[in-house]
Amino acid sequence: MAGPMSRSLMILALAGGLGACATERAASPVAAVAPAPAAPALTAEPNASPYGLFLAGEVARDAGHLGAADFYLGRAAAAEGEPTYLKADAFTAALQAGDVPAAAGLIPDAADPDDEHLGVLVRGVEAMALDHDKEAYALFTGPDIDYPPKTAAMLLAPFAAAGAGDSAEALASPDFDGDNVSQFVAALDHAELLERYGKLEQAESLFKAMIAAGDDSGLVTAAYGDFLERRARWTDASALFQTRLARNPEDGAAAAALARAQKHARPEPLPNARQGAAGALLIPAAALVAQKQDVLALEYLRLALRLDPASDEGWLLLGDLLAPADVDGARTAYANVSPRSDSYVSARGKLALTYQNAGDHEAALKLARETLATAPYSRDAAVGLADLLRSNDQYAESAAVLSKVVDAPGATPDWRIYYLRASSYDELHDAAHTQADLDVALKLAPDEPELLNFQGYFWIDRGEHLKEALNMVQRAAAAEPQSGEIIDSLGWAYYRLGDYKSAVEKLEQAITLDPSIPEVNDHLGDAYWRVGRKTEAQFQWRRVLTLEPDAKLKARAEAELASPLGPDAPQTPAPSPANAP
Repeated sequence: MAGPMSRSLMILALAGGLGACATERAASPVAAVAPAPAAPALTAEPNASPYGLFLAGEVARDAGHLGAADFYLGRAAAAEGEPTYLKADAFTAALQAGDVPAAAGLIPDAADPDDEHLGVLVRGVEAMALDHDKEAYALFTGPDIDYPPKTAAMLLAPFAAAGAGDSAEALASPDFDGDNVSQFVAALDHAELLERYGKLEQAESLFKAMIAAGDDSGLVTAAYGDFLERRARWTDASALFQTRLARNPEDGAAAAALARAQKHARPEPLPNARQGAAGALLIPAAALVAQKQDVLALEYLRLALRLDPASDEGWLLLGDLLAPADVDGARTAYANVSPRSDSYVSARGKLALTYQNAGDHEAALKLARETLATAPYSRDAAVGLADLLRSNDQYAESAAVLSKVVDAPGATPDWRIYYLRASSYDELHDAAHTQADLDVALKLAPDEPELLNFQGYFWIDRGEHLKEALNMVQRAAAAEPQSGEIIDSLGWAYYRLGDYKSAVEKLEQAITLDPSIPEVNDHLGDAYWRVGRKTEAQFQWRRVLTLEPDAKLKARAEAELASPLGPDAPQTPAPSPANAP
């Protein structure tokens, strides 16, 4: 169960700040481009050869089915007299699938150095999971482990020493020689261990020094807050969270922690040695994701969950890492997050999205409704359901769910809620309510590019306030020059104003940025027609029909292609949404 301030998002924020920026992941067994198909049934022919099992395992791993890879490669490696590489591959597959006990027993005798060092780390974690802390400490600090696994071993060693009753080694401060992430984690863990051994003044001094050095992630505030609440120092804890919120007003975790501190809610107990060790691996794992080292991140997360199978943060991070390649594995990870956790609503929302993305919209909506029923006062649960309803064309219910959020007693106005509800009203052709929500949203966030684009396009498409709309989308484009949708709005504004040359220029730019949006292709076709480039216009309209347009846009493109009038062809009125009020 998470502490008073949920660590998951803070861990990711820290990794993003200290690690490399990762807008996309490197290709790996856990980072496929598209969702994998359902995992194959785990069966093997009784007479299957080790090599056949090996091939089946490799295919399964390449497809992202880590459990199946473990199954097949493990059986291949179990065959007597088979080559070492089978055992090495089976070791990796078992570890990545989360079968740490099996991995610990599969470490090959003649592995390559990287596998050998990782194998020592795995054996140490397995020893610690079995309460053999003295053995674990010897493995973590012995001569048979080297980098990169040695970094993780150095973080785990103090907790193994604590479990073995060796306070001197538990309170030793390792030096990570410029590794900022690991040094930060070690300091945070050192404060926790100082508290464990009753050295409270030293622990508090370390927390204060770390906060003074900067706490962008909020992790130090969370840990120090836990420390203060365990001392029943509610006033100090509240002041700490208030200071955090003064600097980071959007920090929902700090706001929730403040509310609990003010109620003198029961504090989280100090983690035990295994829980502390598991937590020590989570931040480095998130940093590895940020550095596009997904495979090592996956292995660290599996080790963390072996030490603490109840780590909600670990399960949430694992689910994020596995999706969309290993859909079944991601679903299992998200489902393991406890309903008592601060991460529960987020995990359930992501679980629902795995079904939505797989085309099982009914299951996605069922999960979202169940989540809101379980957490009826959660804004995130309500917004998640509303967003899924909108994605499934259930606009009236989406707007109704959001209205309950807006009208809830004491609700803090949020432009994003009004933006989302306006988008549902727009789909329902309810211009009055759409404009009303946009007006409120713009008062709350007058410079938000998405909002400026929505309002501008809403007017442009209706032929209203065109010069003001042009100004709005120009502001949005200046803020987000790489957004195909925003540049499309800018081109469409020029089109509506009769400046077809400028429209073509901007719409061609929009197509370059995002060629897959049906509306952008249709707009460019219209602009080409107006400047006499009719063959190119027809090409764009034909392309629209290949991009799964909605019924209204499909009918429009077909009419443009069938008529010599092009964009001026008579249009069949679009049917009202089935769930319109």
